[in-house]
Amino acid sequence: MKATKLLHDLGQSIWLDNITRDLLDSGTLQRYIDELSVTGLTSNPTIFDQAIKNSSSYDGSIREKLSLGQSGENLFFNVALEDMARAADHFLPTFERTNGVDGWVSLEVSPLLAYDTKTTIAAAKDLHARAGRKNLFIKIPGTTAGLTAIEECIFSGIPVNVTLLFSREHYLAAAEAFLRGIERRIEAGLNPQVGSVASVFISRWDGAVSKTVPEGLKNKLGIAIGGRIYKAMRELLSSPRWERIYNFGAHPQRLLWASTGTKDPSASDVLYVKALASPFTVNTMPEATLKALAKYEEIGPAMAYDAVDAEAMLKQFARAGINIDSLAAQLQEDGAKSFVASWNNLMQVIESKSAALAATR
Repeated sequence: MKATKLLHDLGQSIWLDNITRDLLDSGTLQRYIDELSVTGLTSNPTIFDQAIKNSSSYDGSIREKLSLGQSGENLFFNVALEDMARAADHFLPTFERTNGVDGWVSLEVSPLLAYDTKTTIAAAKDLHARAGRKNLFIKIPGTTAGLTAIEECIFSGIPVNVTLLFSREHYLAAAEAFLRGIERRIEAGLNPQVGSVASVFISRWDGAVSKTVPEGLKNKLGIAIGGRIYKAMRELLSSPRWERIYNFGAHPQRLLWASTGTKDPSASDVLYVKALASPFTVNTMPEATLKALAKYEEIGPAMAYDAVDAEAMLKQFARAGINIDSLAAQLQEDGAKSFVASWNNLMQVIESKSAALAATR
């Protein structure tokens, strides 16, 4: 049996961290659903940047938007929403079969809004309404400003994928924002079933320390952080406060493992996938990682609940001079800057492609 099916049967959702129009048009996405147990999808500005820049598949759609007077960010989101709506339709059977637990796709608000609460809320509401798909998450960074926006969006009934989380403390803050939004809905007499995932970035931890830690600690920090967060999630979801909202009909916020592609060429191509195998979580994988996983026929034991090994490993990193808290803050800040850079590159691609297509009309 393929490892993708084994992971699915364990209770972890496999989502594809990629979307292109070619992937949709060729039937490849549907094949991944049918053959590789893929039950959801995530996107980001870098993915769209590469997809639009390296394909002519979007030219017709961009020409159409140009003829309507659209440009820049507005044009991009209208093009992206076409892809996201089609992807959402592919996963709708999963969404309905699982009562909204699985079968989601994710689209990110402009990263330029990462520290602008009011505008993030408005953008999230606008994108979700324009998409017209109930299984669409809006991705919002779990920055300090983003947390307020997350709570307000959840309260407004907008499903949210909280992104840019790195540490246990980041995760707990995002979970608290989700919980406050749900509790406010309950108090207001509203349906508390609003979907959310909390996306924790894994491999960037190892990239950050690869040149400063002993050889024996390489490629182990991200997994240890994951173990610490997984324990925190399990404790949180079984707490009286969270059990109360379940009794009102709320779904718990799921933990999502992001950035799980192996960056070190000397390490296993499914290093993070196997280490983070855990029930009631999501692993969103780059396409290359998904294909690599499909070649295996085993995944090994599920992730430990108690995080004893994870904490022991983190102590080794502390002895090696790694300050987890300060590094987490730096990774989140750097991540926000990286998202902005990717967004700016994407806007340049939209501008240059629009100019080229306008010249040929």
